[in-house]
Amino acid sequence: METLKKKYGFWTATAMVVGIVIGSGVFFKADDVLLASGGRLPIALLAWLIGGTIMIITSFVFANIATRIERVNGVVDYFEEAYGSRAAYLVAWFFTFIYYPSLVAVLSWVSANYSAGLIGSPNAVIPLSFIFLALFFILNIASPVLAGKLQVSTTLIKLVPLGFIAVIGIISGLISGQTIESFTNSAKTISEGSTGLAVATLSTAFAYEGWIIATTINAELKDSKKTLPKALLLGAFAVVVIYMLYYLGISGTLSNQEVIAAGDEAPVHVISLIFGSLAGTVLTVFVVISCLGTLNGLIMGSARGMFSIAARGRGPFPVFFSRVNPKTNSTAASATVGLFCSAVWLLVWHGNFAGWWCGFLDISELPIAILYVIYISIYVWVMKTFKDLDVFSRFIAPALSGAGSIYIISGAVQKDMFLNFMIIFTLIMIVSLFFMKKKKGVNII
Repeated sequence: METLKKKYGFWTATAMVVGIVIGSGVFFKADDVLLASGGRLPIALLAWLIGGTIMIITSFVFANIATRIERVNGVVDYFEEAYGSRAAYLVAWFFTFIYYPSLVAVLSWVSANYSAGLIGSPNAVIPLSFIFLALFFILNIASPVLAGKLQVSTTLIKLVPLGFIAVIGIISGLISGQTIESFTNSAKTISEGSTGLAVATLSTAFAYEGWIIATTINAELKDSKKTLPKALLLGAFAVVVIYMLYYLGISGTLSNQEVIAAGDEAPVHVISLIFGSLAGTVLTVFVVISCLGTLNGLIMGSARGMFSIAARGRGPFPVFFSRVNPKTNSTAASATVGLFCSAVWLLVWHGNFAGWWCGFLDISELPIAILYVIYISIYVWVMKTFKDLDVFSRFIAPALSGAGSIYIISGAVQKDMFLNFMIIFTLIMIVSLFFMKKKKGVNII
């Protein structure tokens, strides 16, 4: 049977960490974090810092794990080592049918939303969402190597607008006094709803999420036991620094009230105020490229979801879904499942704006809370098993990561329609039980 080849290096792995994390979230959630903070910039910045610190410590813990285990799908492999093949199957099912496709759906929509604004056609958001979704899945099926190169290039491109806003915004804010104004004055009007540091930190969780997807290509990384840990840590540190500087840049140009009013268009407003509408349009192009780069990275993970189940001889039609295309070395059948599930979740996300639900079913954040529950289980395993590590690596880092995970989960519980999402989650996981039995003759890991 054809197997996945070692086709990616350190920079592709690092680009997945930085490129998936830095994308839509920093643009898409800037106003949400401030809104959840009650319009208070110090609280919003603290939320960004807490979220980033959780990511760095968590990536450190997973870096230690990555030096020991190398199979076909990161977290699923780690969970299997810790709790057995059946537990790993359930985690793989969650990633394949909930986590990956829901985030892919949101990123498709966000990319389309900015693109539609660029061309002045708001009605094009949904059609463009499905077009982007299909195109990037096709790319990952037809040429995984090209998809990896695209991830590196878009990562470099997306740093341009963030760096530009950070430098120009901070300098202009210090000169004009807007930075001090933003720190000392809260937004005047905040609509009722869930607010507080925990809720604000949950909003940053979406912006910081995605780095773990880099572990899905560990079987395709050259010298992955050295490459992956370095990529996780370097990428995590870089993201936190970039985010904090970017957010200060936004706050140095717009008041807290203006950031909330601008919503997802806040970065464009910043550049437009400084350099005019043409520069704002150019920035929007960079933002679209940034979002599409993140979408590509998420799809790289999603395309391997069903494969990670089938490779263990479980799930529906494992022989079929464990196949690797001998010409492209891609998991084409698995990617097709990812495309279908993402399209379904995209309809769910669209339903929020079409008024299909009695509230906002936030699939951009709630699946992440479930992931943090999985993380906690892995931290317990590390503390029980990794006896050769020093005290900080074995106990302190996992304990801090676990505390951060609990903090984010507490924010999720406060979200609207949390119970509704948990019902959907439970139903999907119940379906997995019908396909849990391992099939004979299929086990390629």
